[in-house]
Amino acid sequence: MSQSLSPNDLRETLRQMVAVLQDERQALAGMDMDGIMGSALDKGKLCGVIGEGGIEVIDDECRGLLETARRLNEVNRQIRNLIAANVAARLEAITGSPAIYRARSASPAAYAYTGAGR
Repeated sequence: MSQSLSPNDLRETLRQMVAVLQDERQALAGMDMDGIMGSALDKGKLCGVIGEGGIEVIDDECRGLLETARRLNEVNRQIRNLIAANVAARLEAITGSPAIYRARSASPAAYAYTGAGR
């Protein structure tokens, strides 16, 4: 049986999430793998706190923090995708073959059906 987070606990958890997402952006910019992994772990823990809280009441401040966290997370996701695309392009340039490190698939558009890239 989960216990509800108080509005104050929720606000504090969301403030921590925003701080972690800001730290993650810095780690991504600096290609700091320890920082990136630390941020991932921290985000997981904070999501667990929020998820186990059974939140019933979200006030205006919480909504603002949620929106800020959502935007930061989206920007960080886009940065991660750009880094991955850059690495893929470099590997393709080095190998001269775009498919050398990809798993073989019967359908070249397999990811289009899985929802990848959202």
